[in-house]
Amino acid sequence: RMKVFVDGAFRTGNDVFKALALGADGVLIGRPVSQAVIGDGSDGLVTYFEKIRLELKEAMAMAGCKTIQDITRDCVSV
Repeated sequence: RMKVFVDGAFRTGNDVFKALALGADGVLIGRPVSQAVIGDGSDGLVTYFEKIRLELKEAMAMAGCKTIQDITRDCVSV
């Protein structure tokens, strides 16, 4: 088995949730991270990651997932 990491157009915690539910082991978020750093340095990065974390946490709560491992394909409709 291999690890699956996805990249491309992921911007929100909801995007991360969907990718994990569809089987990704990890989600790469490049452009928004670089934009956050360019815009406000390390403070921008902290703010952006906090936004992603809160959105993911909210999506997990709405789907009844307490941990990342609880996120499964059953959590999304395809």
